[in-house]
Amino acid sequence: FVDYQGHMMGAYMERDLRAEIFAHLQTQSFTFFYGHKVGQLMTRVTNDTNNISELYQHGPEDILITGIKFLGTFIILININIPLTLIVFSCMPPMVAYAVHFNAKMRIALRDARDRIGDVNAQVEDALGGIRVVASFTNAAFEEKKFAVENDRFLESRRAGYKSEALLSGGIVSFTHLFTIVVMTFGGYYILNGPLAIADLVTFLLYMGLLVDPIKTGRNFARLYQSGITGFDRVLEILDTQPDIVDHQGSQPLRISGGKIQFESVSFKYDSSHQAVFNQLDLTISPGEFVALVGPSGVGKTTLCSLIPRFYQVDSGRILIDDQDTSNLQLESLRSQIAVVQQDVYLFDGTVA
Repeated sequence: FVDYQGHMMGAYMERDLRAEIFAHLQTQSFTFFYGHKVGQLMTRVTNDTNNISELYQHGPEDILITGIKFLGTFIILININIPLTLIVFSCMPPMVAYAVHFNAKMRIALRDARDRIGDVNAQVEDALGGIRVVASFTNAAFEEKKFAVENDRFLESRRAGYKSEALLSGGIVSFTHLFTIVVMTFGGYYILNGPLAIADLVTFLLYMGLLVDPIKTGRNFARLYQSGITGFDRVLEILDTQPDIVDHQGSQPLRISGGKIQFESVSFKYDSSHQAVFNQLDLTISPGEFVALVGPSGVGKTTLCSLIPRFYQVDSGRILIDDQDTSNLQLESLRSQIAVVQQDVYLFDGTVA
């Protein structure tokens, strides 16, 4: 029941979270995708949500079982011999401090590894998406070198992660052996001085074996938690990024009467560090008029057309359609009434039907 229903609970959560991320990405403007690689976004939608799902499913289970075993062992042992129990459990704080230290290191390493695998995916997506260009210019060797750089960076990030995980795991195992040494040392002392019977010492040693199990479970949870929380942080970065082009309160649907388009003192730049593409642009296109924008590549012809359906937000000025300010119009209504013929046609995967 736990294996099936628990995993399905995590899978349902993963599905819902992945759907939420995908829907949120659909609301972003072109400016957002200008600064984010598709491969990185793919990693957050797939790998990160899967790691969060594993934490959802196994985390509560591990905490509950570990807590019950740990508390139960403590109650039984303290009823056998209070001083020896307190001595054994006094070794816990150093172990916890050790675990916290290397958990922090592991989290940093895991975050770096996720970023690097995102870069690998981005490189693959870039190379395979432009495979015709790569083949046309016999550039396969160059693309392989670029991929090798990202692949090696990922390897180094994994190396740091595995090192932190090994130090954490090995240290915890050492602490569990320390418990046995403490029990043998102080137990022998108490036997010689009378307050502890040999049978009680044997019981202590048996329960040390039982205590090791929840500690190992806790160690596994620490790894699972760091993996899941790293993915959660990366997912939240996307969900917390609010779209910069949204419907304002009171936005109205577009009502076409003739089709006149006006640019009134429009200024626009892609980023604050870039030069302005337009500065105080004024343009009027009358209904039925055909306008050709002529100029070399990169002067802003496509950008000007993209401003009309608000694929980008103007920095100043306004654009009107039949005297209606596009910033006050509902996005779906505005874009559904503007036809766009793409210069770089994208074919979606699927049949003609």
